[in-house]
Amino acid sequence: MIVAIDGPAASGKGTLAKRIAAHYGLPHLDTGLLYRGVGRIMLDRGFPLDNVEIAATIADHLDIADLNAERLRTRETGEAASVVAAHGPVRKALLDLQRRFAGQPGGAVLDGRDIGTVIAPDAGAKLFVTASSEERARRRFHELVARGELTDSDADYRAVLADIEKRDARDSARADAPLMVAADATILDTTQLGIEEAFAAALAIVEAKRA
Repeated sequence: MIVAIDGPAASGKGTLAKRIAAHYGLPHLDTGLLYRGVGRIMLDRGFPLDNVEIAATIADHLDIADLNAERLRTRETGEAASVVAAHGPVRKALLDLQRRFAGQPGGAVLDGRDIGTVIAPDAGAKLFVTASSEERARRRFHELVARGELTDSDADYRAVLADIEKRDARDSARADAPLMVAADATILDTTQLGIEEAFAAALAIVEAKRA
């Protein structure tokens, strides 16, 4: 069973993917970490984020086992990931890695922005998780405040909202594998839902597909 979960930044897709994977005992891959990993290496080594050749080379040699999820959750890394993810050669370099993960015996749960459309178009269950940009910014803002990266101020919230809207535009407009709803995906809007409500709704969608 392959479960594909797509959606924009801070929509809650990652949390739901982890919960669903745990529920079914399936391996989970947050594909955004791959792009964050490439972006983080570019930043650490001082490479320009728009250098497609270097970014693609890094992506070609990326090892999932080397990804430190906690270190890759910073605001700076997220912005870098959005930039390098727009490079076609980077996406191509990571394509096989993601497809191998999805195709392992027993199945898997993957979340990202092009899982249901590009990585696993034949997935048995596809969800597109979304929420209003204001709600997504609020969630990310509180996360960053808790991490000590931002202060609890209106100015910092507005900056996060601007980042979210900029990432949405970049992800939706890129030429290679843009963020979009797969034709056979079920849309789940989590704007008004708590974590447990969202998980129950997501699980119901997957169960309906399994049935």
